[in-house]
Amino acid sequence: MKKSDWWRGAVIYQIYPRSFMDSNNDGVGDLRGILQRLPYLQSLNVDALWISPFFKSPMADFGYDVSDYCAVDPLFGDLADFDALIKAAHKAKLKIIIDQVLSHTSDQHAWFIESRSSRNNAKADWYVWADPQPDGTPPNNWLSVFGGSAWQWDSRRCQYYLHNFLSSQPDLNFHCKAVQKALLAELEFWLLRGVDGFRFDACIFHFHDAQLRNNPPARVADTTSVAASNPYGMQQHLYDKSQPENLAFLKKIRKRLNRYRATSIGEIGDDDSPKRIAEYTEGGDKFHQAYSFDLLTETFSAAHIRQRVEIMESQFAALANPGWTCWSLGNHDVPRVATRWGKGRAGAPFSKLMIALQGSLRGSVCLYQGDELGLPEGDIPFELLQDPYGKTFWPEFKGRDGCRTPMPWHIDAPFAGFSGTTPWLPISPEQQALSVDVQDKPRDSILNFTRRFFAWRRKNRLLVLGDITFLPAPEPILLFERSGNGEKMLIAFNLSANEHRIKLPKQWQNIATMDGHGLMGGAIVKQYIVLQAWGGYFGKIE
Repeated sequence: MKKSDWWRGAVIYQIYPRSFMDSNNDGVGDLRGILQRLPYLQSLNVDALWISPFFKSPMADFGYDVSDYCAVDPLFGDLADFDALIKAAHKAKLKIIIDQVLSHTSDQHAWFIESRSSRNNAKADWYVWADPQPDGTPPNNWLSVFGGSAWQWDSRRCQYYLHNFLSSQPDLNFHCKAVQKALLAELEFWLLRGVDGFRFDACIFHFHDAQLRNNPPARVADTTSVAASNPYGMQQHLYDKSQPENLAFLKKIRKRLNRYRATSIGEIGDDDSPKRIAEYTEGGDKFHQAYSFDLLTETFSAAHIRQRVEIMESQFAALANPGWTCWSLGNHDVPRVATRWGKGRAGAPFSKLMIALQGSLRGSVCLYQGDELGLPEGDIPFELLQDPYGKTFWPEFKGRDGCRTPMPWHIDAPFAGFSGTTPWLPISPEQQALSVDVQDKPRDSILNFTRRFFAWRRKNRLLVLGDITFLPAPEPILLFERSGNGEKMLIAFNLSANEHRIKLPKQWQNIATMDGHGLMGGAIVKQYIVLQAWGGYFGKIE
């Protein structure tokens, strides 16, 4: 693998900066907090840090509503803090990937303020504006992900503007060449500061259908990428996202990144995510890799995981020059995996198994902060809720605050050592009990398993770059091979709280058990793989 291809099979650790570490005791995490915790991050044996938005913002959507792409919000520090973090991370041999939210800005961005001022100013067509229908209603039936119409009336221009998320997040008009040029310049600003790549948020929303055609009803309502109570899932999103014009813009992004040998990850939550991921990464001239919400679902079974991975692999197999995928079991938008899949009852063995599972699939790994501790979902009462998405759909959907609660660093310190004052979201006793200092020394902790497994994974290139082939196995067993360069590895996972045994495949009769990964609970007994509750097994042909 070329040095420039470091991203292929890498382990990427997502930092939600508001909740990682507060260095100035204002209750909100910041860039200097990340800098203080670099030794901890280095100890995880990850390859890169993805930092969620820290740009200047009114924080209506906690940084995903950018008002200045080239400034650090004072809440997080300043550009000098960012430069110091880049320098220190590179010294620690950690890459830095930052979020880029190009599809929309804040309504406080200077571009939008000018655009909405009249219909004939220099930036009049930088956002998606449209006249009302004759009866005054919105231009079409498009819906916002966050609820209600995707159109907001503006009394200055007497037109509607498009917002796929909050009404304070107007969508940029990518059909305008000046917009594309300006956004590419924003990327270059950070490339010149030394970032190693970007994670592109909501990248399928860059373009809209220029004819503003209505979306048809969904054949089956989408309850995977949005809550069942959200009407957004009732449409086929044929015209408000994933438009063909986006591919040409992604090629422009790739050319700019190639100048700096920087990488890219696209966030793709579409009606058919595997197909879109294949399309957006194939050919070596668009995104380097992408990830979907396919394993960020409520559904948890061996069959579901196998199906989602095999569908993704089949999409790649049909291409002459396929791209790459990045698997994630958690992020800042979905309930914690320990709660969502583990139901809060499975404990440390479950969390260890999820680390091993995520690190054993073909693709890169995106590990969300706190999952290396096995953190459960935080239970946030309505009166402390911050997320506007959750406030809209409460109580059927409680929003995203539960997975965004601050990192617990010290079990006995006020506010778990995250801050010297009340943090922006509460830390529950269940989370504080899993603090870093509690798990730092014991060899059998989830944290030390994570460290050990990713160190072991680095040495086993089949797990980083090998092909994947699933073998027949009954529920709840996930059984597959990783192969390449004449070598094969057999992997078995028991996705249940009961012991299971399966017959060793015929071609694996001379198997040698592998160790060093730290996962206990799997052994060969008389031609059977015996797996304890939440157990896993790794083996190779002797």
